[in-house]
Amino acid sequence: MKLTKSAEKLKTIKKAGIILKPDSPELKEEFLKIRDSFSSHKIDFILEKNSALMIGSKKGVELKELCKKVDFLVSIGGDGTLLSVVRNSFEFSLPILGIHMGTLGFLTDVLVEEVDNFLNDFIKGNYKMDSRMLVECHVNDKCFVAFNDIVISRKTVSSMIKIRAKIDDISFNTYYGDGVIISTPTGSTAYNLSVGGPIVYPLTEAFIITPVASHSLTQRPLVMPADIEIEFKIKDSQGAVLLIDGQDTYEVDNETIVKFKIANKKAKLIHQTKRDFFRVLNDKLGWGN
Repeated sequence: MKLTKSAEKLKTIKKAGIILKPDSPELKEEFLKIRDSFSSHKIDFILEKNSALMIGSKKGVELKELCKKVDFLVSIGGDGTLLSVVRNSFEFSLPILGIHMGTLGFLTDVLVEEVDNFLNDFIKGNYKMDSRMLVECHVNDKCFVAFNDIVISRKTVSSMIKIRAKIDDISFNTYYGDGVIISTPTGSTAYNLSVGGPIVYPLTEAFIITPVASHSLTQRPLVMPADIEIEFKIKDSQGAVLLIDGQDTYEVDNETIVKFKIANKKAKLIHQTKRDFFRVLNDKLGWGN
């Protein structure tokens, strides 16, 4: 696989669905600039309902209804906003453009002042579109999808949690500590990295299993192919908490089985052609300085 490999391009670029970072009414000024850039390039847009209400507009549409009417989505905020947009629009498989208003920018790379120039290239087909795996979690007849990671965590800070693990129905480990992170390659630079897990190139298809504050020095992160099924059984009288992309939580009881596999759809991210993952690492992590 070439590092510069890009997914298919958009068939039409006529209408965008715009989602703003929640609880950020100060984004109204930037939104108006972005709106004007889209209009000048003859790209119509629909504003998501909560985003519209936040900036004082009544012309908003519920996200699911919006997704049925647009060619692509635009996330205005930081990486956290984009993560939420990916999860909440998962069933529609729409490409997403991230406009950077946050602090990290591992996923969002177009700045507000670059939007006009980017759209000039965009309508000419001069852009990249990454296709990235998501992780799917099944527990108690519920299904969760995450772009970065799902963490199985202890419920209280006063005790550790025990988790028994299987891969393709074969027992391979018992984790005892603060919890376990099940990460995608995209999420390898998030929580996984902060606890000593490996960085994995984001277009790879693999699971990263990383223990959090393990009680054993022999426990180490594990990178596994994405065509396997991973199973964890909670062995703790207090149960556990699932944390999805650091944003949503779900509590589970003792003896609950949590299963993970690759999701059946990919996240499609729209980037500038100059976007380079290793330059981002150099910039954000200070490599080579």
